[in-house]
Amino acid sequence: MAFDAYDDYEQSERVQKWLRQNGLSIVVGVVIGLIAIFGYQQWRNHRVGHQTAASGLYQQLQSVIDSGNSNAADVLVQQLMNDYADTPYAMFAVSDRARRQVESKQLDKALESLAWAEQHAPSPELKALVELRIARVQMAQGNAQEALSALNRMPADSYGIVGEELRGDALVKLGRRDDALKAYQAAVKAMGPGVQQGNEVQMKIDDLAAAGKQGA
Repeated sequence: MAFDAYDDYEQSERVQKWLRQNGLSIVVGVVIGLIAIFGYQQWRNHRVGHQTAASGLYQQLQSVIDSGNSNAADVLVQQLMNDYADTPYAMFAVSDRARRQVESKQLDKALESLAWAEQHAPSPELKALVELRIARVQMAQGNAQEALSALNRMPADSYGIVGEELRGDALVKLGRRDDALKAYQAAVKAMGPGVQQGNEVQMKIDDLAAAGKQGA
């Protein structure tokens, strides 16, 4: 019992000594930990509020667009670009504006909008979608080489059907029929085994084959 009591006393003394030597650092560590936890909570709450505000503005934008008030829509889009560029809602808003600009035949302005959306896309998938839209607008302008460059920026496995079909269209415009045929065939392959015969892409393949025979 005496030895047990002595051991308890010695251990207690060691603990007290260690606390005297390291107590300040422990307190500081606890305080820093609490500050970090509080700071993270504050940051997370700010991010949630930021995203919620951006979502609300985007929903408001949709209502304004439906009402036909283009000036008010432009103001909301600019607000999202200025204050919420780090959210996907800004990219969605600018992409929607590009679509309206295309419908109004303002293709240059649409490309400017899509260039902004491409730079601010929050994920590779959304960035690829914007690049696909850029390629479509450039094709509408007759700029097949620029459209091909936009398609080449997309990951190889993204939007395989529409992307490869559009690639084929661009290559046809550039006179690269063999490469266009490969692109169309890749689009058909991406459709899967259940693809219907006589679909639009297959018709383009048949047209290329017929043109090739005539030129032979």
